[in-house]
Amino acid sequence: MGGLTSRDFTLPLALAGLLLCSGCGPSVGNARVKAGFEPSYLALHRSGELRTRADELWGMLADCRLCPRQCGADRLAGQKGDCQADSTLLIASHHPDFGEEKPLTGRGGSGAISFSGCALRCVFCANWEVSQGGEGTPRTVAELADMMLALQTMGCHNINLVTPAQYAPHILRALDIAAGKGLRLPLVWNTCGYERAEVLERLEGVVDIYLPDFKYCDTAMAAKHLSGAADYPQAAKAALLEMNRQVGVARPDADGLVYRGLMVRHPVMPNDVADSKGVIDWIAAHLPKDTYVDIVAQYLPCYRAGEFPEIARRILPEEHAQAVAWALTAGLTNLDLGR
Repeated sequence: MGGLTSRDFTLPLALAGLLLCSGCGPSVGNARVKAGFEPSYLALHRSGELRTRADELWGMLADCRLCPRQCGADRLAGQKGDCQADSTLLIASHHPDFGEEKPLTGRGGSGAISFSGCALRCVFCANWEVSQGGEGTPRTVAELADMMLALQTMGCHNINLVTPAQYAPHILRALDIAAGKGLRLPLVWNTCGYERAEVLERLEGVVDIYLPDFKYCDTAMAAKHLSGAADYPQAAKAALLEMNRQVGVARPDADGLVYRGLMVRHPVMPNDVADSKGVIDWIAAHLPKDTYVDIVAQYLPCYRAGEFPEIARRILPEEHAQAVAWALTAGLTNLDLGR
């Protein structure tokens, strides 16, 4: 599941709405964005292309091919795909999130909307009740649009879609509605990295910031710990290349916030089951050396991790330090080591 919500810290919504970024541009609702910023999706909204793409993706639900599994479930007829979702939009939460990377949270927080279901079955998932247990409340597309607008009013700096791929059609329809009602925040696609590049192509000009995990580079470990997803490394690599093509390198603006670009997370795991060196070497070889890479030290042995001795403990400080050393040796120059 995209993100690591074990590190999330959510302030009460009334307080979050008061935390504004000093020195930023004009306000949008209570949010602050840099002067002259316009999210990518507005041009597609004005032309009608955003709704066209939403309808195209909606049609794919009848023989679902939204993720690399391409399970073929008729989600429009009520069948659930491998992601555990049918056509009913299930949302677990929406709130200002202060646990994401600092260039996303700023002073007002990142406007996180967490979706139920996931195409992966990580045995260590910190959010397994949502990703695999079906936790979430049925919502309409119009209600999703209202959530986006509410988060903007609360003062969030962006709309952060957590594990969104299975609901891409719903999201684009809601975004079209919200844009027509004044949504002006950058859109973050916060994902586990298991994405289908052909679907990502339909998000070009929609997403401002891609925030994918790159969990594994080892096929055998991906199969064992990602419930048969042996193609995870291949899919994640193709997805990262497409994301970088669309939005390029993420660089904080003068206000410290990122408004556009690719931000890669690599969660370090115990006993190097993720093959961190392989992940880092691939990034260094195939993406710009100044690609934003967050080498995350927040792994917790959640859910069923205790059944697998190699991942049944927290990581050691020296394991994280080794991953950082590999990144520096590989020549990566834009590392987030804050956590």
